[in-house]
Amino acid sequence: MAADRFATIGVVGGGAFGAALALAAARAGRHVILWARDGEAVAAMRARREVPRLPGAILPEAVEPVAELTALAAAQALILAVPTQSLRPVCMSLAQALPSGLPAISAAKGIEQKSGLFTTQIIAELWPGAVPAILSGPSFAVDIARGLPTALTLAASDPVLAQKLAEVLSSSSLRIYHSNDPRGVEIGGAAKNVLAIAAGIAIGLGYGESARAALVARGFSELRRFGEAFGAQSETLMGLSGLGDVVLSCASAQSRNFAYGLALGQGSTPAEAAGGKLAEGAFTAAILAEMARSRGIETPIAEAVAAIIAGKIGVREAVAGLLARPIRSEN
Repeated sequence: MAADRFATIGVVGGGAFGAALALAAARAGRHVILWARDGEAVAAMRARREVPRLPGAILPEAVEPVAELTALAAAQALILAVPTQSLRPVCMSLAQALPSGLPAISAAKGIEQKSGLFTTQIIAELWPGAVPAILSGPSFAVDIARGLPTALTLAASDPVLAQKLAEVLSSSSLRIYHSNDPRGVEIGGAAKNVLAIAAGIAIGLGYGESARAALVARGFSELRRFGEAFGAQSETLMGLSGLGDVVLSCASAQSRNFAYGLALGQGSTPAEAAGGKLAEGAFTAAILAEMARSRGIETPIAEAVAAIIAGKIGVREAVAGLLARPIRSEN
C-alpha cells in the first residue's frame, strides 16, 4: 500500500512552513524527520517540542527534529521546505548524504534568480538521483499548523507517484490534489508572488480596492500567458496552485509578498520593506520578466515590480503607468 511505502517522511527546513508541513504529515499518520540547519533550534524543539518560528505550535512525538542530514536516510520521501535561492546548495548536500531514488518534493515558490531554473529543475540538476515533485497552493504556515482546512496541489511527471504522495500526505484538514503538470504548478507559485507585491503596492499607495482588483486581474492574464509559453497546462493555472494562490496572496497582509509590496507603497525602500523576512517575489520578479522577454511575452506588471525593486522607477510612477496603459484587447 502507498501508506506503507511512505511511512516516514523527511522535511528539510525547520522554518515556519517546514514545521507546519511536518505537523501536517504527522496528522496524516506519517513518522516525520524534521531537519533544521540550526543545531540550537533543533535542541530546543527536541527538549520543549516547540517551534521557534511558529509560536503556539507543539510538535507531536511523531515528529523527530534532527540536525544531521544523514538522519534523513530513514525517510521514503522528502519535502524540501527551503527558499528557492537556497535550494541549490541544499540539494548538493542531500545528493552527497542520501541514497538515490527518493522523491524530493519542493515546497518553494520561486525561480532561481541567476539561472532561470524552476525548483524541480534545480533538484534534477544538483541531485540527479532524486525524483523531483512540487507541492504548492493557497496556504499560510499558521493555518496548516493549526489544522485549519487547506487544499494544495502535488505534481510530478509520474502521475502514479503524484497520486500516492498526495494520498499519504492528506488528512482530514489538509486535502492534496495530484497533477502531472509540475511546470504549471511551479509557475503559478512563482508568478503569484510577483503579483502579490504589485497588489500590496497599490494598497500601500492608497489606490484602493478597485485598483488592486484591476492589477490582480491583469496580472493573472500575465501569469497565464507566461505559463502557457513555458508549457503549463491551462487547467493547472486556473486551479489551486495558480488562481487559488493568487487570490490568497494578493488579498492578505499575512502574505509576505503582499506585506513587502504594502511597505514599498508606503514609502519603504526595498531593503526596509523586507523587514528581515523573505519575500520570494522580490527575487523572482526580475528573472520572470527576463524570461518573458526572451519569449516575446508581455508582462508589464512583473516588469514594473522588477524596476521598483531595482530602484529604476518610483512606486507611484510605476503603478500609475500600469493603470494608464493604452487600451488593448482583454485577451
